[in-house]
Amino acid sequence: MLAWQSGPVEILTPRDVPLGGLRAMNVRRTLPQRRRTFVGAWCFIDHYGPDHVDPNTGGMVVSPHPHTGLQTVSWLFTGEIEHHDSAGHHALVRPGEVNLMTAGRGISHSEYSTGSTTLLHGAQLWLALPEHARHTDPDFEHYAPKPILAGNWEARVFLGSLLDSTSPVRTHTPLLGAELRLRAGATLLVPVEEDFEHGLLLDSGAITVNGEPLAAHELGYVEPGRDHLLLKAQEDALLLLLGGPPFGEQIVMWWNFIGRDHDEIVRYRDQWQGLINDGVADQFTLPPGDLLPPIPAPPLPNARMVRRG
Repeated sequence: MLAWQSGPVEILTPRDVPLGGLRAMNVRRTLPQRRRTFVGAWCFIDHYGPDHVDPNTGGMVVSPHPHTGLQTVSWLFTGEIEHHDSAGHHALVRPGEVNLMTAGRGISHSEYSTGSTTLLHGAQLWLALPEHARHTDPDFEHYAPKPILAGNWEARVFLGSLLDSTSPVRTHTPLLGAELRLRAGATLLVPVEEDFEHGLLLDSGAITVNGEPLAAHELGYVEPGRDHLLLKAQEDALLLLLGGPPFGEQIVMWWNFIGRDHDEIVRYRDQWQGLINDGVADQFTLPPGDLLPPIPAPPLPNARMVRRG
């Protein structure tokens, strides 16, 4: 019989954030927080819905905006989102299929829920790129993992390896990303990498993690040193299991940029605003054919930004 280790589970609760300007949809932002910047290289966790989409004003409408120094991971439970980026990629995000966009040295993209979407429910996640990869060329990958089915649970592994399933999607640090669905009463002993820290984002239902209760919308953090996680579902549960070794680098994350110091972020902002105001920038271009204007960068903070992590 497999052994598992009990231990404390740090509980992080989300805050509500409007996303998308005038026609904003609300998302629940669980990472970053003041007391925690990373789970492995995972540095940003938004999840949203299920939200009924108004055919005229609702849904996701996020016009072109920039990114640097990160990868975005889009994962849907319900609905469909259209992705365009400045590197020429055009793709749909569908339930159970991962879209991973590598910003690297700089990219811009837009995200719009499709006209056929009546219910929108999913997660938007960021991965910080390590020093050796953060200036890489922009890229994009799509993958539809085959579900792992059992009597009272199922899993889809979209990054890394778990439960004898491995994703081919390329990341620049070791990582884990998987969707788990447990029926009420299910018990699942999940073997995990002992040198990984893990985050369990519970979208709906109620579970215990190593004996500690986790409620809907909470993120349970488990530090490295455990080779199994024991999950028990008191209600039907939908969750994301995220993990990776401690990132080991400090970052400055502001708006949509990840850099290594204040001055670097200022340069990224200047480049983006130069593209908006003058149509010229060395670092950014716009997604071809996008009909909505790009999102201007917010004002810089009054104080110098400091590194965290």
